[in-house]
This record gives sequence, structure tokens and C-alpha cells, in this order.
Amino acid sequence: MLNRLRGGMTRVMTPIADLLLARGVTPDAVTIIGTAAVVLTALTLYPTGHLLAGTLVITVFVLTDSLDGVMARRSGRSSSWGAFLDSTLDRFGDAAIFGGLLLWFTGGGDDRLTAVLALACLVLGSIVPYARARAEGLGMTAAVGIAERADRLLAVLTATALVGLGLPREVLTVVLALLAAASAVTVVQRMATVRRQAEVAR
Repeated sequence: MLNRLRGGMTRVMTPIADLLLARGVTPDAVTIIGTAAVVLTALTLYPTGHLLAGTLVITVFVLTDSLDGVMARRSGRSSSWGAFLDSTLDRFGDAAIFGGLLLWFTGGGDDRLTAVLALACLVLGSIVPYARARAEGLGMTAAVGIAERADRLLAVLTATALVGLGLPREVLTVVLALLAAASAVTVVQRMATVRRQAEVAR
């Protein structure tokens, strides 16, 4: 669903991309600024309990994440470096979101279970892409799994916003539990896929 929203955002972003390019702004600069905004917001607003405000700001930058890609294509600057930078910085943003929730629920939020689940999502969220990248580095593929990054972001941001609007925090607890479970299953799926390929090669 988040990917479909981004598809629509691409059309909206094209005039903005052209304007920024005309002013000398580079795609890499947009990538870095967007990530910095997500990290700063997640680590300042979430730990202080501003779940709705934090989510609204983060969502803006997540939905406009395609802006740097549009700029790269419009300027002819698409490159392996740009893709690497974008993917790497995405990990910082994801970690900050779950890290901010972890800080809130170990502090003012005072909910040990939800904090542990946020930590699980943070850790597993870094292992999921690593498993795929490591497989590709070994000449194999691991593009399988039920927990894609876009889906995880949509779920956690929606649940966090709803709790910020006044719904019981159990809503977020359940969503984080489901995300942690889905991420764990994805890691296992990727490991199994690579093992099968390794067995065939051997």
C-alpha cells in the first residue's frame, strides 16, 4: 500500500524535483536531509510522548522518499552510489523510529512489553535486509519474505498515530508483536532460500 502511495507521490514530486534541480540541489542532498529529519524527529518527539506529531512529520518524509529518485532520473544522475546511499540511510531512519518508541516505553510510556517488542523490531529489521544483501554478495538471491520494509513502516506509523490520537497502547503492542513475528519469519525464509541454493551449488 505504501508503495502505491509512493507511486502517486512520484507524479506530485516531479515539479518539486525540477525546481530543486534548477536551484542546484542534488539528489544525494535530499536523501541525507530526509533521513536526518526522520532520525531527529523520531528521537526527539517519540521519546517525549508526542506520538501523533512525530508520526505526522515522519510520514511526510517517508512519503517523499521518492523525491531523490525522481531527481536522479530527471537529471540523469541515477547511479549505484545513489541507490547504495538511499538504502543505507533507510536503515538509520527505520532504527530511529523503533528506537524512539523504545525510549518512550522504557521512560514516560512505562510499558516493558511494548519496549521489548520495539527492540525486537529494531534488531530484526536490520537482520532482514542484511540477510538479502549477504546472499547477493555470495552470488545467490534471497528476495523472499512476508515483511517488506514498506509494509513494516506503514503498520508501525499507522498504529503509532492511532495511539497518539487516543487509542489504547495495546494497539501498538499488538502491531509491534506482529511485525516482530513477521520479521523473524522473513529471516528464516531467507535463510532457507539461501541454504537450498547452497545445497544445489554444492
